[in-house]
Amino acid sequence: MRDFFATPVMTRFVPMRAPHRHCLLLTLLLVMGLAVPGARGQHGDVFNNIGSTTSSSPGYENRGGTLLRITVFAETTRTKLDRQSLVKLSNTTSHIITWQTTDERSEVGFGDLPLGHYEVEVSAVGYRAATREFQALSSFTPITLEILLEKDPAAVQLNINEGMPPKARKEAKHGVSALKSGKWDEANKRLGAAYKLAPEDPDVNFLLGYLYFQKKDFGRAADFLGSATNLSPHNVQALTLLGRLSLQQEDYGRAVSNLEKAVLTDSDYWVAHDLLAASYWKQQKYDKARDEAQLAISKGKGGATASQLVLGQALVNLGQRQEGIQALKDFVAATPKNPSVPQVKVLIAQLEAAPVATNASAANVSLPGPAVTGVDPLIAAAEPTFSVRPWQPPAIDLNKPSVAANVSCPADIAGMIGKRVEEFVDDVSRIAAIEHLLHEQLDEMGDAITKETRTFNYVASFTESKQGSIAVDEYRQEHLGLADFRDQISSSGFATLALVFHPKMRDSFEMVCEGLGELRGQPTWMVHFKQREDRPAQMHDYRVGGELYSLKLKGRAWITADKFQIVRIESELVNPVPQIRLAGEHQVVEYGPVPFTKKKVQLWLPQSAEIYLDFRRHRYYRKHSFDHYMLFAVDADEKRKVPAAEPTDNQPQPN
Repeated sequence: MRDFFATPVMTRFVPMRAPHRHCLLLTLLLVMGLAVPGARGQHGDVFNNIGSTTSSSPGYENRGGTLLRITVFAETTRTKLDRQSLVKLSNTTSHIITWQTTDERSEVGFGDLPLGHYEVEVSAVGYRAATREFQALSSFTPITLEILLEKDPAAVQLNINEGMPPKARKEAKHGVSALKSGKWDEANKRLGAAYKLAPEDPDVNFLLGYLYFQKKDFGRAADFLGSATNLSPHNVQALTLLGRLSLQQEDYGRAVSNLEKAVLTDSDYWVAHDLLAASYWKQQKYDKARDEAQLAISKGKGGATASQLVLGQALVNLGQRQEGIQALKDFVAATPKNPSVPQVKVLIAQLEAAPVATNASAANVSLPGPAVTGVDPLIAAAEPTFSVRPWQPPAIDLNKPSVAANVSCPADIAGMIGKRVEEFVDDVSRIAAIEHLLHEQLDEMGDAITKETRTFNYVASFTESKQGSIAVDEYRQEHLGLADFRDQISSSGFATLALVFHPKMRDSFEMVCEGLGELRGQPTWMVHFKQREDRPAQMHDYRVGGELYSLKLKGRAWITADKFQIVRIESELVNPVPQIRLAGEHQVVEYGPVPFTKKKVQLWLPQSAEIYLDFRRHRYYRKHSFDHYMLFAVDADEKRKVPAAEPTDNQPQPN
C-alpha cells in the first residue's frame, strides 16, 4: 500500500476533478450521468413543464377566454410547495369568485376568464396566505403567475420522536400527512391507531390534541393536550396550545398558568408571549399585558399581530392614551385585512372623541379612566397552523446566531483567517485519510427511506501554479463508476471549502463579520460570506450528464477567537438551478486540530461533512467522516500515528 500514497494519479483511482477556466476549487462535485433516472410520467418534466393547458375539470378548460396558470412555491427554499393549496380567484369587476385546489405538482389553472381585473389569494396549511393582482387584457395571451408562500412563524411543529415504536411511528407519519392536507377523518383514523399502539407517547397525545382543537372538540383536545404536558412537562408547544384552548374557553387562570410555564421553558417562543399578553389583558392586568405584548412584538418580527392590539388597549387602560391610539393605528396599518380591523377603527374613533382626563398639577397628562373593554385579541389572532419538522438545517440568512453585545470584530479578521488558510496550503502537498460515507434518501419527515454506508481510502493534493491559482485533486480507492454510488451521486471537495478565505479567493466574496458568538462553549467570531455577482463562481461545480454547472455559494464560518482557525462552515446555494432540477443544497463541515508529531505541526482538517440535497424532488442526506489522517509535505514519509485498535476487514488501512 505504500505506492497508494506515492503517486498522485494511479489507474486504481477515479480523480474527482473537472477543469475550470480559472482555478480548480471543488467544494461539492456531484457526478450524475445520463443514468440518473429522469422525472417521467403523464405530465413530462415535473420541474420545467407546466403540462397540458386543458382539462375536463370545471373552470380549467380553455374555450376562448384568457388562460391563467398558477404555480405555488415555498419562499424559503424556492421549491414547489409540498402540500395542497387552496386558490381563490376573484373578479373585482363582476365580483364572481372561483375556488380551486392545486394538483400534485402544486399547480392550478383557470380558463375562459373575461377581460378585467382579478385578485388571487393562495393559502396552505402551515403558511401565510398570499395575494396577487393581475389584469386580463387579451384572450390570446396566457397569464402565468408564481406565488411564493411564507412559512407561518407561529405554525406548530408536528414532530415524531425517534423512540416511538415502529408501527406507531408509521401510523403517526400518515396522520401528520393527513393533518397537513386538512383531512381530519383520515388523520383521526391514523392517529387513533398510533394511540392504541403507544398511548403514553407525548407526541401522539399532542397530535391528537391538535387534531381535536382543529375540529372544535375542545373537551377532547384538552384531555389529550393535558396528557401531553404531563408526559412531557417541557413541551412548549403543548403548553402553548393548551393555554390558547383555555383562553378560548375563558378559563383565564388556567391559560395564564400554562402560558407562564411555556415562556419559562422557551423565552424566545413568541407565540406563548403573544397569548400570555392576551390572557393578562383579559384579567385586566394591563401592566403585565403591556410587557408581554412588547416581548411578543420584539421576538415575533411582524408575526405577533394580536399583541399589537393588546399593547394599544393596555396602554390606553394605563392612562397612556395617545401612545395606545398610535399602537392601534399601527395595528390597522400593518394588518388591513384582519377581521378585527372594523372594530378597532371604531374603538380608535371613540378614544379620539373622548375628553382627556387631566390632574391639577400636570396639564395634558392622561390618567387611567374606566377600563376600556375594547376588542377581543383572539379575533385578531390567527388560527394555529402547523409545519413538519424540517428535514434540513434552516437557511443561512434565517438562522443568524446571537452575538455578544458591544463587542467589535477585529479590523482585519478576513486577513487573519486567510493567513491560517494560506499557511495550510503552503505546508501541505498531499493529505490521506480513511473516509466513512453514510448516504440516505429521506422522506418529508427527515426519516431514512434507504441507507448505505461505505469506507474508502481518501487522498487530496494541493498545488499552486506559477500564476497563483490553486488546484485541488481528490481521489478514492478502487475503480468507482457512477453506478457504484448510491442514487448515482458522488460528492467530494470538503477539504477545500475553507479556501473561500484564501487571499487568492476571498475577493470573490462579500464578507461581513457578524460578531462574537460561541460554538459548543468556545468563543468564536462569525463571518458571513456570499459570492459576488461581478465575479465568476470558482468554488462549487456540479457535473450532470457531461455538463458542468458552476454555482454561487453563501454561508457562515465560525472562527476561533484566539487563533483564527476555522472550526465550522455552513454553506448553501445562492439560487436554485432549475436546469438540472436542483432545488437546494446545504453543507455543514466541521474542522478540528490534527497533530502530526514527526513534523511537529498541527493542522485544522475536516472531521465531518454533511450534505442536505434537494434534487429532482428527492431529499438526500450524506455524511462524510474522516480519521487516520496522514500528511505528505516536503517528505513523503510523514504519517499520523495509527490507534492501537485493529481495523476491520472491510476498512482499508494506510500502511
